Amino acid sequence: AHFVAQNREYVTWTGTLLGEKVSAVSTGIGCPSTAIAVEELIEAGAETLVRVGSSGSMQPYVHSGDVVVVTGSVRDEGTTSDYLPIEFPAIANIDVVNAMREGARKLGITSHAGISQSKDSFYGEVERTRMPLKQRLDEHWRALIAGGAMCSEMESAALFILCSIYRKRAGGVMQVINESDLAEIAEEDAHKHLTEFDAERVIKVAIEGLKILIEADKK
Repeated sequence: AHFVAQNREYVTWTGTLLGEKVSAVSTGIGCPSTAIAVEELIEAGAETLVRVGSSGSMQPYVHSGDVVVVTGSVRDEGTTSDYLPIEFPAIANIDVVNAMREGARKLGITSHAGISQSKDSFYGEVERTRMPLKQRLDEHWRALIAGGAMCSEMESAALFILCSIYRKRAGGVMQVINESDLAEIAEEDAHKHLTEFDAERVIKVAIEGLKILIEADKK
C-alpha cells in the first residue's frame, strides 16, 4: 500500500487485494463530508464503496464488539434530501451485504444484518435527554428501536443514496462500541458502555468481505 493524498479530513491510501486495486479513504464525520468523498471517489473510478466504522447499539441483543452489516439506512440527516426525495430508500447492495456477512462468518465474528440510523447530531443521540427537544428526540429514538433499527451512525445514508444514483455498489460494516439503552448491564460490565473504539475487528471483516466480492467478480 502507498500514500496517495491528503486534503483536510480526507486521507487516501491505495494498495491491492487479490490483484485488484483497493483504496482506504477517510471521509470525516457525517453525511456532508462523506458525500464529497463519494462524489470524488466515483469520479476517480471507484466501483464498489464500503463504509467501515463505528456505531452505537440500538437493540439489547446487539452488543459491544459485534459487527452490524448494514442493509439500509434511516435518512435522519440533511444531505441526501438535496439528491433524492426523502421517500427514496437508502439501501445497500445485496451482493456487498452477503459478502460482508460471509466475511464475518469466516472470521468467527458475531454479526447482525439490519437497518442503521444515519444522523447529523452525535450528541442529539447519545445525550438526547439534555437537549431542548429532548421529548421529541427520545420519542423518535424509541420509534426507530421499535421498528427494528440495529445501530446508529452518521455516514451510510449518503453513501447508499449517491451509489444508487451513480449505479455503484455500496455497503457498510459497523463495529458496535456500546450497549443499547435497553440492555441490562451488570455493574462489573459497565466498562463495555462507550468503550474506546478499536477498528481492527471491523476492518478484518471488510477485507474478508472484499476478497469474497473480488473472487465472485472474477468468476
